[in-house]
Amino acid sequence: RERPLDLLVNNASVLLPARQLSADGIELTFATNVLGYFLLTELLRPNLLAAAAARVVNVTSGGLYTARLHLDDLQYATRPFNGTTAYAESKRAELVLTEQWATAWRGTGIAVHAVHPGWADTPGVQTSLPRFARLMRPLLRTPRQGADGIVWLCTTPDLARFPNGRLWFDRQPRPHHKLGMPRNTPAEIQQFWQICHDLTACSIS
Repeated sequence: RERPLDLLVNNASVLLPARQLSADGIELTFATNVLGYFLLTELLRPNLLAAAAARVVNVTSGGLYTARLHLDDLQYATRPFNGTTAYAESKRAELVLTEQWATAWRGTGIAVHAVHPGWADTPGVQTSLPRFARLMRPLLRTPRQGADGIVWLCTTPDLARFPNGRLWFDRQPRPHHKLGMPRNTPAEIQQFWQICHDLTACSIS
């Protein structure tokens, strides 16, 4: 029997100034922010299933509202690289993964949700967006404030009242798309899902 895992929080992300490749030859933003979430969660699925009521919390960003998945060039092989855009697209991808897991794991007892913590004055923001961090510091959240929504989503007993696969901000469910913003077709979503499985050599959930 697998050792039960009650909670998994995916929160490892990078925002890079230039295109870089991972040791496996995959664009590093996509490798870290998307395939990292995907592979770890898929590998731990037996442990999540062994728990009575497991939760997966994917930490994303409000930048996802500006982005869609470019299935023809997910890794910026031909598009001019822009770190902020690549980051936003990876955050959209994380929400897509959240939606896909919520559907694929329906009835298993695993709750899968995404959360936007808001912009916080963290070392990651200071390093990746130094000018933004300097100019916006008076308006940024503290790390504790940024963590509030994540911790709440991990621990609240009220989560079962809401549909699986939601996006949260400040303890409230939020829309997955803004009016007029770009979105992908169901066929593109399925293509992306297959790409993640192919690149990580994971069998379909």
